[in-house]
Amino acid sequence: MADPSRPSPGSARRLGGGGLRGLAAGSVVALGVLAASSGPSPARAQSLEPRSYSNVPVGTSFVIGGVIVTQGGLAIDPAVPLTEPDLETTSGVVGYARFIDFWGKSAKFDVVAPYTFLSGTALFNGDPVEREISGLADPAFRLSVNLYGAPALSAEEFKGYRQELIFGASLQVTAPLGQYDETRLVNIGMNRWTFRPELGVSRAVDAWTFEVKAAATLFTDNDDFNRGQTREQEPIYSASGHVIYNFPRARWASLDVNYFTGGRTTIAGTRKQDLQRNWRVGATYAFPVNVQNSIKLYASSGVSDRTGNSYDLLGIAWQYRWHGRTRSG
Repeated sequence: MADPSRPSPGSARRLGGGGLRGLAAGSVVALGVLAASSGPSPARAQSLEPRSYSNVPVGTSFVIGGVIVTQGGLAIDPAVPLTEPDLETTSGVVGYARFIDFWGKSAKFDVVAPYTFLSGTALFNGDPVEREISGLADPAFRLSVNLYGAPALSAEEFKGYRQELIFGASLQVTAPLGQYDETRLVNIGMNRWTFRPELGVSRAVDAWTFEVKAAATLFTDNDDFNRGQTREQEPIYSASGHVIYNFPRARWASLDVNYFTGGRTTIAGTRKQDLQRNWRVGATYAFPVNVQNSIKLYASSGVSDRTGNSYDLLGIAWQYRWHGRTRSG
């Protein structure tokens, strides 16, 4: 059965400039890489990333840079016996993304490497403590595939493309390469691998796009936690929704909401009472500067938290885009 989203012969001619507007709108899709893959490693399961599943011509590449600031009760690790955290982090982020042909489906591979500065105070067993540290956060690698509704298209074919319903999946992996000191309770890296499979659905209706996603974050054990103890963590399950409005000239804005639960930890055989049940809300605005450059502004805040969610986040991202060789029609 043919994919109804694949342009038929002559459709680019019939649709005319609309296809070009779609191509311009696609130029800001990769900016969402930063929202999901940057900042302090433990906050990534709480990310709010609209437009995860969109189509862009095969062969398009992006270089991405940005700054993300968090302030408030970000729990670097809910298992750490710290209370009343008041931490500020500033992360500089660089990333790369490329859209590829994945057996006839459009797909995206991206990698992000954040560098984080952290400072703040908390209570450790009732006593005030301070911490200032900087270092590389765990880098993240992801493959996203649009399984339905977004075929792999060349730049010329893409002129006739119109999104309707897209169904996609992704897998993100973070590697334990960030700053970590087993003698300290607060670190930027997590000293363990994480795997985050996700399913998503995106539906375009006129100028609106509605997107829902479900994911699970799986953790390997940290065998060097707090002077050689073993730290285990159960999966964190999350669901998110996004309502996106597409303005003229390839600008768009979204309202975002995320719920996540799970993540209870076990340290040296003792199960902790640190089950997470948290809500976050956010907003995003993105716009092109010109054909190759785009800017995204985004913010989010915890509105209901059980552990480690009562912080605010502000971010800005810049993206440079170019188009390489693609398959031949």
